[in-house]
Amino acid sequence: MKNLHQQTAFVTGGSRGIGAAIVRRLAHEGANVAFTYQSSKEKAEALAAEVSALGVKALAIAADSKDPQAVQAAVNQAVTYFGRLDILVNNAGIGNIKPLEECSLDDFDETMAVNVRAVFAASRAAIPHMHAGGRIVNIGTCLVDRITFGGCALYSTSKAAITGLTKALARELGPKKINVNIVHPGPIDTDMNPSDGPSADYQRSNTALDTFGKTEDIAAMVAFLAGPESGFITGAGFTIDGGTNI
Repeated sequence: MKNLHQQTAFVTGGSRGIGAAIVRRLAHEGANVAFTYQSSKEKAEALAAEVSALGVKALAIAADSKDPQAVQAAVNQAVTYFGRLDILVNNAGIGNIKPLEECSLDDFDETMAVNVRAVFAASRAAIPHMHAGGRIVNIGTCLVDRITFGGCALYSTSKAAITGLTKALARELGPKKINVNIVHPGPIDTDMNPSDGPSADYQRSNTALDTFGKTEDIAAMVAFLAGPESGFITGAGFTIDGGTNI
């Protein structure tokens, strides 16, 4: 039997990149999956059709992560549609990688709204529907523990906040047997950070493996943390960065 058979997962920012890989992997493990997207409706619907062909149910929901009401409504829509919620993956995020003196207050507000407030909103909406054995997996960054290049002030600050939220929720939800963990990707080949992009050679040189990771590498760790074999793991961070932070 597949590890996540008859379970329901909700993934924010699931239509592309790491999010889409997570949706596919959870579906392969047998989970029904709801996921949010901001604007790429055709891509989101194509992904929903793709995973539905695996014999599970899929639901693509338009929701702007900058809008906490939209995030909460999306969680509630998923619960209404599937009748349950077992797994929450807070994946949606933005970068705003540039020197601090070039960052505006609007940049700060947008980064915190998507990378921090949306995680808070989704978690708050999801927790009342989750029961013993539930899982929350947050997506952070290896740029919290070690800053390998400039311009990361906003991004790293926002992800450091999620690290703190992960640990706090793990302690708070432990008595309910709901596990909360965080995955820290390093350089992963996506459309937002392609392995042939302008900073790719520098990022690659900082890894021990001299290569970019694949979105499937992150999805595999998320699937493990969402599954039954991670039952005694909570409040932990897992860095998947090819050795960037050695």
